[in-house]
Amino acid sequence: MSKTIKTTGLTPRYRLAVASRVLAAALGGYALTSAATLLLALLWPAPKAQGILWATMLSFALYAVAVIWVFHTKTAARAWLGMLVATAVCSGLAWMLWLGGRP
Repeated sequence: MSKTIKTTGLTPRYRLAVASRVLAAALGGYALTSAATLLLALLWPAPKAQGILWATMLSFALYAVAVIWVFHTKTAARAWLGMLVATAVCSGLAWMLWLGGRP
């Protein structure tokens, strides 16, 4: 009997794209979630402690949505770009709100 080696068909390029998406989901999702949590805590119309608590609880759902979105996009580059843009927007808005509230 001759033994044939079955190839999986997974190219190095595909593996790199998956690894890039995993990093985008883990690192980009964390950055986006942190920025959005800060923004929500600043915007929440409640006492400061409650705003932080509710923003933190919502951050778990936001992180899950970010991870799902990263793997739903067509390319890893689009996933990275989306994470970077969303994080920059949330961070910028939070920074402006924070500076605007200082005496």
